[in-house]
Amino acid sequence: MDENGYWLEVSKFDPRVVGLYQKHYSSRKGVASSVWRMQGIQGPGESMVLLVVDCRALFAWRKGIYDTIPPQTGICCSVFRNTGDILSSELIKEADKLAWQKWLELRHFTFVNSDKVKSSHPGYCFIMAGWDYQRDEKGKPVLTKGGLYILEQFQEDRC
Repeated sequence: MDENGYWLEVSKFDPRVVGLYQKHYSSRKGVASSVWRMQGIQGPGESMVLLVVDCRALFAWRKGIYDTIPPQTGICCSVFRNTGDILSSELIKEADKLAWQKWLELRHFTFVNSDKVKSSHPGYCFIMAGWDYQRDEKGKPVLTKGGLYILEQFQEDRC
């Protein structure tokens, strides 16, 4: 890591970002290039899109209220893709720091589709970065109605 960190903040329209995003399991497949030029990888609203200098990792935050079951509020990691050699947990920790600087005291969260990741422990890189599963009153991980794991981190949980 250089003295300024791994991440550079870039536009959600940046073609390098779009290229990495299109290979992520959550991307909108079959979308015309004209749509990418108009909307970028994020919908409307406040967001932060981060790219590693070598263009081998992407992280995108989006502030909002998500109408999932159960509903989620805060700053959502809408996409994280790492094809490089830097540990994913290190990239997540730095992305967290940048988001805390922009949006104080808002919870960070993400959704993980265990059927689409190549891990027996969905969200492991987030866990290693200090996140945890959202849990019910019995301590079991909460899943969305669609079966996605919800991982979260609060500012007071930061390392």
